[in-house]
Amino acid sequence: MVDCHTHVGERRHFSGAFIDDMVRAWGPQANPARSLEEHWEAVAPVDAAIVLAFAAPRIGFDVPNEYVADYVAQHPEKLVGFASVDANDPVAVAQLRRGVEMGLRGLKLAPTYQGFDPLSPAALAVCEAAEDLGLPILWHQGTTFVREAELRWALPLQIDQVAIRFPRLKIVIAHMGHPWIDDALVVVRKHPNVYADVSALHPRPWQLYNALLSAVEYGVADKLLFGTDWPFAQLDASIAGLRAVNRFTEGTALPRVPDAVIEGILARPTLELLGLELAA
Repeated sequence: MVDCHTHVGERRHFSGAFIDDMVRAWGPQANPARSLEEHWEAVAPVDAAIVLAFAAPRIGFDVPNEYVADYVAQHPEKLVGFASVDANDPVAVAQLRRGVEMGLRGLKLAPTYQGFDPLSPAALAVCEAAEDLGLPILWHQGTTFVREAELRWALPLQIDQVAIRFPRLKIVIAHMGHPWIDDALVVVRKHPNVYADVSALHPRPWQLYNALLSAVEYGVADKLLFGTDWPFAQLDASIAGLRAVNRFTEGTALPRVPDAVIEGILARPTLELLGLELAA
């Protein structure tokens, strides 16, 4: 089992405004700050986990590449680190190359949080560099609770044009692009190197049920990757939520999500699909 979507970050990596927005949306128990020891404990049951840096200081979420690189270097047998750069920064490509030198092996982009057009020349230059370097990109193309984030940059259909321009680039659309899930799935269907992850969808079980049905109907269920979005979602709850989606069908004529689809997501060889591998 591979968790393709985990975050790290201590209190110093989050602004008060970001935490206030989270509490407003999720309730007083919301807390994004966790120690690295807590992350390591959380990923203990999985075979591998992707750990994401996050370069979005404009909205108060800023986890440096160096922080992630230092951490994953302690556990190369299980962890793969992804850099994050802000395409608005004139030195974004140089920062990405520096991340690779530090041992990071993928890229996290979040246009809605970072405030850039995914199809701008600067963003496309970052994508070109990622393709040249053989780095997969995990995109946050979907909704957010952050007031300062711009939803116009969050639409999964924008990834279609990225994938057309860079056909060798491995792309993962996080959270199946929710709430624009079918938009994300048609992009996944079009492009051999575009995938989607199911992270943080189980708290909306009806949405998750319909999302998995749509993936089956579009013929792309085998391109769904397992992820939690830890610490925003937990491993056990994510697995249980997937395995419980068919509860809506009991005593009804609603179609079931095939069990093989659900178990296939949990057992997917994500690292292999993304051209990654753990250290020997």
